[in-house]
Amino acid sequence: MPANLASAARPTGQRRASGNPATSPTTIAVDLGSSAVGVWAAHRGTVSGPSGDAFASAGSMVRRGRVLDVDGCATLLSQLVRRYPEPIPPGGVVVACRPVLATESDQDAVRRVLDAVFAPARLLFIDTVRAAAVGSGAAAGILLVVDVGAQLTEVALLKHGHVIAARRADLGTQDLARGATVAQISNNVLRHIGDLRASASAPDLASAMARGLLLVGDGALHPELVQALSGALRVRVHRAVAPRTTALNGAGLAATSLSRFPTVA
Repeated sequence: MPANLASAARPTGQRRASGNPATSPTTIAVDLGSSAVGVWAAHRGTVSGPSGDAFASAGSMVRRGRVLDVDGCATLLSQLVRRYPEPIPPGGVVVACRPVLATESDQDAVRRVLDAVFAPARLLFIDTVRAAAVGSGAAAGILLVVDVGAQLTEVALLKHGHVIAARRADLGTQDLARGATVAQISNNVLRHIGDLRASASAPDLASAMARGLLLVGDGALHPELVQALSGALRVRVHRAVAPRTTALNGAGLAATSLSRFPTVA
């Protein structure tokens, strides 16, 4: 079963890291999205750039949440981090967002990109939906997260910050320019929630629905989608304050925590 926060390297015998930024490993968060790539680095802030042509059916570096062009992504990330006034030294702690139900092959492609750019001492993956919950300050308790991105929709049920059930589909807001409708995106979300309701997760889902739904990603910027989901489910739809960067912010918080407590994964 895939972990919500999985480590690619687990050093042992390390002590708690110093709080001195001059001696502590640099903490970095990365979100390789289908329409944009974002990097957050401690004491440096966030830089971002497009990862492909929004209207192209082929040729994007990241498509439907999967890295297709490792070298291209590495070049883009290298260009982005050169915007920082100070270079990022190797040996940092990197936390990378990954879509739910990502395969080992998907993760390996991201790992190759990040190894080439950052040469981290520690590289970990966090489910994008979990990162979004952390970034929204809503990870405690039971939560239903819907991430409608540019090319991918993820629906996940979280319990105390851990993904206990999830669904995903290759459909997103960029498909609206190709003939898809908001109703199709909404119905796709509703179908996934219906699947969760029919599963063993039904009791937890009922508790989450009483709390409301957290909507993140580009879809949260479409009022008609918010209205469609709220009306069909008869629940409150909470839009993240910064829906496009909420997951990156959450991954940054996870990276900071891991830097302070390096033996905890």
